[in-house]
Formats: sequence, C-alpha cells, structure tokens
Amino acid sequence: MATTIDQQFVEFIVKSLVNNPDAVKIERRIDEKGVLLELTVDAEDLGRVIGKRGATAQSLRTLLRALGTKNEARYNLKIVDVDRPENERGTSAGYTSSNNYNDDGDDSAQDDTTDENDTVSRTRKEMADLDDLDI
Repeated sequence: MATTIDQQFVEFIVKSLVNNPDAVKIERRIDEKGVLLELTVDAEDLGRVIGKRGATAQSLRTLLRALGTKNEARYNLKIVDVDRPENERGTSAGYTSSNNYNDDGDDSAQDDTTDENDTVSRTRKEMADLDDLDI
C-alpha cells in the first residue's frame, strides 16, 4: 500500500519526537468526516506525542489542518492507546488512578510505580478528551 503525503507528513514529525521511531504506525481511512489518520506509537512514547495538556497533539492537528487546506481535505488525527482494550479506547471509561500501597497497611510508603501509573492515567484521560474534540 502506497503511503500518502499526509501519512508521510505526520510520520516525519512524530518519528522526530519519539524514542522508538520504529514503532510509529499510521493508518489512513476515509470516513464521513474526511480523512482519519490513526497514529499508534510505543506505549513509552505516548506522553511525548500527546504533550502536556495535549499541546503536542493539538499542534499536530493544527499542522494537519493546514495541510488539509492546501490539499482541500479535512483531516482528523486519532492517537491510539494500544495498552487499553479496544472497547475502552476513545472514552473516559476505565480510567482510575491506582494507588499501590505496601501490604503492611502503611499508606505513607507507596510503591515506586504509583507515580508512573498516575501519569499514565492522566495521559489516557487527556487522550480521551482530545478524541472528543471536533477540530
């Protein structure tokens, strides 16, 4: 399957942002809203692609909108979270902040993964919020 200019455009930008460029995949579909580009990256790079408060993802969408103006097409970018089951993607369902405490009942000594889990949960919520935007 031939790669289109819009796929090449997003791929070039995203690959320059992530630590694992070989995991970047972009699927292109035409739907009722225009051209849908589904971006999949390595789970470790997801936060990098979304950015703080979704700023990087919003910038990607803005650049795509500019490309769409030139090509007379309407582009939508969906960032796929491969860590979540397909039936939960694009919704805020299933987002819970997990608290991992030691088994001895001492709530002050949290597991080292708590901060990472909270960051992943926040990132997933931001992604779901961005998917709901109509840009």
